Amino acid sequence: MSDVHDRIRQDIQDNPVVLYMKGTPVFPQCGFSATVVQILTHVGVKFRGVDVLQDPGLRQGIKEFSDWPTIPQLYVKGEFVGGCDIIREMFETGELEQLLTEKGVLQPAG
Repeated sequence: MSDVHDRIRQDIQDNPVVLYMKGTPVFPQCGFSATVVQILTHVGVKFRGVDVLQDPGLRQGIKEFSDWPTIPQLYVKGEFVGGCDIIREMFETGELEQLLTEKGVLQPAG
């Protein structure tokens, strides 16, 4: 499992915003993944989508890596932010855009 964890570490180190999801950003394979893709697209942040359905080891490995039982999982600047419910809540309160701006991955509107 350490190979998978190394791959995850590398992914979240090399990409400012990474979404581990079921399916791809263009074709999400579950409603929760689709919701997070819609939110990220709406706020205008570029992100890398990683399809866990293509690799059962990665699907299990990401849950162990984050100690979070569900997918999708969002990472910003190497830090685990949360799953669908947390991202939705942060989006609704404005916290998500604030976090993305603070981390330097989203330009402030205006």
